[in-house]
Amino acid sequence: MLQSADLPALGAAADAFRRRLHGSTVCYVVDRNINYTNVCCSGCAFCAFYRSPGDPGGYVLTADQLAAKIDEAVRLGATRILLQGGLHPGLTLDFHTRMLRGIKSGFDVRIHAFSPPEIVHIAESSGLGVDSVLGRLADAGLDSLPGGGAEILDDEVRARVSPRKCRTQQWLDVMRAAHRMGLPTTATMVTGLGESVRHRVRHLERVRQLQDETGGFTNFIPWTFQPGNTALGGASPGGFDYIRTVAVSRLFLDNIATVQASWVTQGKAIAQLALWFGANDFGSTMIEENVVRAAGASFRMSLDEIRQTITSAGFEPRQRPG
Repeated sequence: MLQSADLPALGAAADAFRRRLHGSTVCYVVDRNINYTNVCCSGCAFCAFYRSPGDPGGYVLTADQLAAKIDEAVRLGATRILLQGGLHPGLTLDFHTRMLRGIKSGFDVRIHAFSPPEIVHIAESSGLGVDSVLGRLADAGLDSLPGGGAEILDDEVRARVSPRKCRTQQWLDVMRAAHRMGLPTTATMVTGLGESVRHRVRHLERVRQLQDETGGFTNFIPWTFQPGNTALGGASPGGFDYIRTVAVSRLFLDNIATVQASWVTQGKAIAQLALWFGANDFGSTMIEENVVRAAGASFRMSLDEIRQTITSAGFEPRQRPG
């Protein structure tokens, strides 16, 4: 299917399946993606956002800066904060739990935070196990985990593009541990990193197998590598490759309820088309987004534009809380 299935027929099959699950409803969330630090010791070849420790331009948001961003987001209707940072060698587990408690004490928002590489990094730097770290973060207010840092869940690819980031099994183990303690998570896949079709299938299979085991993934989000300003360079996959990937994801991951369209990397028109190829979620209003923008993608949409885009594609928009 990824290589040669008839694209209209593939789309029709994926659309039929998503309508069995969701009818004509397409969901979205109002949130803000806050990067609490851009300092990272991972040095991934596909990232244009990070700064190495000691580099000019590195930052860690103060509590007041973070609160100001959340306050603005809440006034704009945000119900969720997506909180992610780099693998900062100087930030402790206590820093992260204080940050969560500060947010929860001041704002009525869901906190969707800390991808598996961050969890592994915090665990290693604190000398604690992943389960213990997740438990402390949950006690401090963590509601769910984003699926970032997955890229391609195959160590052949990871060794080439992110050799200092957590391995495939570590990413899966963090998600398994989160699911066991009742923390829902999303899962992502980034295409265009020089992976083969075989690597993409392995990624989908590993996500599907873990979902069969735990049922903890709420959303699968395929998106495309943005090469601008990155060490990896190259070209982003085109729209046809993207919507084919969305359709195959919808059919193969029949045990994950939601597949998300990535208007942030693909733009409005391709994201609308993805809704006819199996996607049932339009993601976030992205009041703030820094990582993809640093790589050259600059698509932006207001809440009204997102609702109108969903409606004009023939679907019914519905806001979800988180």
